[in-house]
Amino acid sequence: MAKVTPDPIMEIAMGFMAAKHLFVASEIGLFTGLAQGPATLDELAATCGIPRRTAGISADAMVSVGLLERDGEHYRNSEAAAAFLAGRSGLDLRPMLRFWNRISYPGWLTLEEAVRAGAGRAKFGQFSPEEQQIFSAGVEAFSATTAAALAANYDFSQHRRLLDIGGGTGSFLIAVLRRHAAMHGTLFELPGACEVARRRLAGEPEGARIDVVEGDLVSDPLPPGHDVLLLANTVHVLSAAHNVDLLRKLRGHAAQGTHLLLVDLWMDSDHTQPLAAPLMSGEFLIISGEGQAYGEDDAEAWLRETGWHKAERRPLVGPHSVIIAQAI
Repeated sequence: MAKVTPDPIMEIAMGFMAAKHLFVASEIGLFTGLAQGPATLDELAATCGIPRRTAGISADAMVSVGLLERDGEHYRNSEAAAAFLAGRSGLDLRPMLRFWNRISYPGWLTLEEAVRAGAGRAKFGQFSPEEQQIFSAGVEAFSATTAAALAANYDFSQHRRLLDIGGGTGSFLIAVLRRHAAMHGTLFELPGACEVARRRLAGEPEGARIDVVEGDLVSDPLPPGHDVLLLANTVHVLSAAHNVDLLRKLRGHAAQGTHLLLVDLWMDSDHTQPLAAPLMSGEFLIISGEGQAYGEDDAEAWLRETGWHKAERRPLVGPHSVIIAQAI
């Protein structure tokens, strides 16, 4: 029998150190400083504007987790860091890391309190303009590949107008409308998020076909005239009871035959996979005060109760999948 060791416990317990090192390395520009090629520690320290000693601490930590490589006196980005953290064109994960560093990480200090109390302290509607920009940009970066996968894997050509409820910066709408020139979209979001979205959409050709409507998805009426509704990364910020209320509200709003797309980190029947979902339940709890990740079985029950017919579930990318339903 293999000897039992505390190694698995220690690896998990030290995970916060690796995460924080990554956030800081991104914030000080360590990866962008290596975008043009290998550099010595002296060169990195000068580029980042920090002392040589602490540049070494940060760089060596990133070597240890595989995001930097070291050859003698020179450091260079790993393939993953070069692709997603160095400021190249394509998917840029730096906004996601900034969101987790500036907003999520401090919030996780309240996780024990939230677990003991059964609820966290909601942050929506409480962000400063700077925090709202960081939050919105971070969520867009986190869900960028999911938005692209939904646009590619669902047939939006059968629809005319898409309503994205709680749609952040409008990035899902941009991805869909980019593929379907005849479609129009509406973004329905809280006022602070709408301010960020308007700036974001102004820089995109598809923005001219997107209406931005301010409102609260729980208390305000929804914009009419849409034949497909999207809830992407929205279910997980609400309690089960509020999700039932929202789905009932959407069914009352929708004409028969309207399609509903529920994009989220839907878990299996054991509520343990995909791994990101149960871990991020803590994130959803502390950000929204009441949220968590849910299982496909939860969604099926809610849809039956509120007058929707579940057609299928499709995997998208990473831990995300989409549940497709229709108003009956």
